[in-house]
Amino acid sequence: MDQNNRITSGNIPKGILLYFVPIFIGSMFQQLYNTADTIIVGRFVGTKALAAVGGSAGQISSILVWLLSGISSGASVTVSQHYGARDYRGVHKDIHNGYALALLGALLLAILGFLFVPGLFRVMDTPEELMQDSLTYVHIILLGLPVSFLFNIGTGILRALGDSKRPLYYLIICCAVNIALDLLLVIIFHLGITGVALATVLAQCISAVLVSLNLMRLDPAYALRLRKIRAYADVMKAQLRIVLPGSLQSAMYGVTNVIIQTAINQFGTNTIAAYTTYCKLDAVYWLISGAFGVSITTFAGQNYGAGNIGRVKKGTAFTLGAECSAAVLLSVLLVLFKKPLFGIFTTDPAVIEIGCVILMAVTPFYIFYSCANILSGALRGMGRVIISALVTFTGICLFRIVWIYAAVPLRPELTTIALAFPLSWIVIALLFIVYFLYSWKKIVQESKERGSAD
Repeated sequence: MDQNNRITSGNIPKGILLYFVPIFIGSMFQQLYNTADTIIVGRFVGTKALAAVGGSAGQISSILVWLLSGISSGASVTVSQHYGARDYRGVHKDIHNGYALALLGALLLAILGFLFVPGLFRVMDTPEELMQDSLTYVHIILLGLPVSFLFNIGTGILRALGDSKRPLYYLIICCAVNIALDLLLVIIFHLGITGVALATVLAQCISAVLVSLNLMRLDPAYALRLRKIRAYADVMKAQLRIVLPGSLQSAMYGVTNVIIQTAINQFGTNTIAAYTTYCKLDAVYWLISGAFGVSITTFAGQNYGAGNIGRVKKGTAFTLGAECSAAVLLSVLLVLFKKPLFGIFTTDPAVIEIGCVILMAVTPFYIFYSCANILSGALRGMGRVIISALVTFTGICLFRIVWIYAAVPLRPELTTIALAFPLSWIVIALLFIVYFLYSWKKIVQESKERGSAD
């Protein structure tokens, strides 16, 4: 895979953008089928179904997605570093251990999900009228976790190798299949929420097969071979060192969002539906931020592995400026066109009004998270994952928990709950700026010592 050259050599902005654009477009398609789910449920099944899919069930699904990303990041970081250093034996072990880790992780999460999700829904004060639909949706998603894990780990490995185009193609296929199945199962066969969940799982199954077949056609030195999928002790240790902090971070993200969702649930079905809809609009920012995050992690990882520490610094600066600019532009657009955008998802004026309140409290502060996202992504690519996870835990998770339990009782309003997001972004941005500046001198020194040893 010759695309490594544009990451470890050549024009830095061009190399990052050529890598970023396919990831961003792919994320748009991924969000498109998630949005299509919401539109189809909201318009053809009803407000209660929309609240069921996007409320407590939506938070559980988000936790699963974050855990998928956390587990796949273990293979992605080690693959990018070994590929940048041209250690193809290391890449081979990373890929096969990553697949083994993904399958084990999927099995464990599915078992835990079936055991604890019903009780968790009750702890979250999920309205009784939404309980059965919420359980149905999550149970089907849990059954499909193995293919979801394989799809995520496979696309993560391809991107770590510098290939962001093929994952785009598979996401487009997944999107098209998902929307087609949504229309068929929900509108034609009237399967409701069951149809939406089945459409998601079946679409990911097809894409997981395609991405795995692609990995089998890579350079024979590190191509995927099903019979060679196994756990390598040294690689498992290295990947778990990245996976465990990331997964713990994802789990804590989930815990805090469950707490926030619980607080929102107490405002009733209209507020749950409004928050669900806002999350779909808000997701536009997260797909931009996520694409920049993957880009800088891979860029930093390959260049760190190749000993190009100067390119890491320049790439981080460029990506930081690019994401912050995008965050400001998107904030302005969402604020200006908030009501027409909410109207795409629902015709209920009460839901639209509540959604606009949430949007105005959160959206203008995207730029702060952008700073944290790029700095943490660069650090993660260079293997600085433990302290990064602790910073995120403190600035996001711990802060939000304290806010919900300390500030919301003093002023029990929807705006008070929503402020947990922007305030935590400000805290985490400041923490990551301090940590990045503190770490950079050590990173440069380590790079010099490694160069001397080589």
